[in-house]
Amino acid sequence: MSSGNQKSRLNPPGNDVAEFSESGIVNERILMLVFEFVNWDPHLLSRTACVSRKLHAVAKRLLWRHLCMSRAPRMVVALVNGVPNGYQVGGGWHVLAKLLLFCCGCESNRHFRVNQSLPGHFAKTSRFSKTSGRSFLTKKFREDLLYVSDPCEHAMEGHEEDLGVYRGVFRGFRRSKTRDCLIGRRVELEENVRCPYCGARVWSMTSAGLVPKSAWRRLGSHEGALEYFVCVNGHLHGFCWLAPLSSDEDDDELDEDIDDGVHENCDSQMEEEGRPSSSGEMIEVGSTVDWLGHRSFSSPPV
Repeated sequence: MSSGNQKSRLNPPGNDVAEFSESGIVNERILMLVFEFVNWDPHLLSRTACVSRKLHAVAKRLLWRHLCMSRAPRMVVALVNGVPNGYQVGGGWHVLAKLLLFCCGCESNRHFRVNQSLPGHFAKTSRFSKTSGRSFLTKKFREDLLYVSDPCEHAMEGHEEDLGVYRGVFRGFRRSKTRDCLIGRRVELEENVRCPYCGARVWSMTSAGLVPKSAWRRLGSHEGALEYFVCVNGHLHGFCWLAPLSSDEDDDELDEDIDDGVHENCDSQMEEEGRPSSSGEMIEVGSTVDWLGHRSFSSPPV
């Protein structure tokens, strides 16, 4: 038998995955070691996940989870604690990784107008806090756990105030009081807005009447100068016009909000738990290693 026929028999046509397996490219232990060495570089991980279906599956199941754990260990533990199938989060680990690292930008919608669209981008650093998230929940729903980032600030041409873009995620959203209320009140899903992280349909919290005063106070915005959406998987994204906070304003005022827009047919008011405040968790994209001869990639994790 010729050497050519032997080669064909060993590597039949279209058997790329088998060839990769022999070379170790999809060996999970090797992949883990490689990405630990490059500090779980999200740009490199995004490119790796595009190489083949096998690598995409490994990245989706394993690598994105470890990236999230490397960037926000305390937040990840809180999000999976007590949740059924705790090794998963709403939308998947690749979606959470994108939410942690990527500012979604801004486009006009029916409750919030901008004179120009703002494209999304990797946020160099972000701080997520459950204390901030608590400010986005009316008093009836503060048993829910929500992490929200500090706003990513953008100067907008023709507008005196900076635009703030923020994002967040619920723990176990399918069992949350917030979701129960949205469904119980039959709040309609938005027609023209989708979650920028998982692509799911969203509720407008302005339309639902579930934006407490503590939200715009926490952001340093004005009443009525913000909008945020929550998708069916529990991801939050929103926008606001930022104004400097007065020096005599403190966090104690944040708990004095009223339950604006919450109808009586929602669940009865829950007892405040007096949870300790959180200084939040700083998250960095991390340095990009130029292993492939390319500069930083502009596309978000997929």
